[in-house]
Amino acid sequence: MRISAVGKAFPANYYDQDQLLGALKAEWAQQHHNPQRLDRLHHNVLVGGRHLALPLEDYDELDTWGKANDAWIRVAQDVGAEAVRDALDRAGLGVADIDALITVTVTGVATPSLDARLMNRLSLKPSVKRIPIFGLGCVAGAAGISRATDYVRAYPDQVAVLLSVELCSLTLQRKDLSIPNLIATGLFGDGAAAVVISGAERPEATGPEVLDTRSVFYPDTEQVMGWDISERGFGIVLSADVPKMVTDHLRQDVDQFLADHDLTRDDIASWVCHPGGPKVLQAMEEGLELGPEALAVTWKSLREVGNLSSTSVLLVLRETMDKHRPAPGSYGVITAMGPGFCSELVLVRW
Repeated sequence: MRISAVGKAFPANYYDQDQLLGALKAEWAQQHHNPQRLDRLHHNVLVGGRHLALPLEDYDELDTWGKANDAWIRVAQDVGAEAVRDALDRAGLGVADIDALITVTVTGVATPSLDARLMNRLSLKPSVKRIPIFGLGCVAGAAGISRATDYVRAYPDQVAVLLSVELCSLTLQRKDLSIPNLIATGLFGDGAAAVVISGAERPEATGPEVLDTRSVFYPDTEQVMGWDISERGFGIVLSADVPKMVTDHLRQDVDQFLADHDLTRDDIASWVCHPGGPKVLQAMEEGLELGPEALAVTWKSLREVGNLSSTSVLLVLRETMDKHRPAPGSYGVITAMGPGFCSELVLVRW
């Protein structure tokens, strides 16, 4: 089972952090009594700019959740189709080669689901097995790779495509001036990524080999991260305990996972990690005892496009495959954490 290619796509609307901060300050000028706090929170997330699903001025028209979700359905099809095509082109495949399509998201809902709409848009063969997954949040990029490899393990002559689409800006809560929401408006961005996972009998199976995967759920942690869903849409749940989850759990999870393969952290040449935010990345570096360059690609992704929930770890994977590929035969770990609270680990050999 190999990761043959990773495609990506972004909405055309890109704004630097100061532009976005200025728009939010204008929106909240009459509501927020301490604009300096908003400045500080946005600068502390270390994001330089982000893509938005819509032009900045169009967000004023999204005065209901229904309108925001309609925009999600429209833009998700655009960037989703582009990301899938990009991944297939990079793998040397066509749409007729797709046997299973897994879609992950946590920022919009649709029935028929996004994968069904892309069946028509991409002219996929009618026999494609569709697996829409909603609600895993930031962990879904790594978890989606795990589920796609489960599929091709059972069908080694087939190809599974994982598509992540996250349009976080469309969840904007204008009346929520809580610290978690203020942080979220500075941290999260929009985009899509697609991963081609090829079974062992496929001729294009030449990328990093997936050796094993592991899911770990931490009981009674549902309030650490997620959404409060109401008539206003998606309201962020973002506890200050997220870095603590990393500190308390990730090293033990990784060490146990690697030990099952007679490996240690010293054997890992590449770390493809979800860029949850500066405090999360610092906790990862400290907990896993990583050097300053180990998460350089992850930090770069955070600076350039922000946190794209499930899409982000896939963007880091693409950058690693393209520009920072380790020596053949070396080991790598792909990891993300998310609502539940939980972690997902993928062991690869380059």
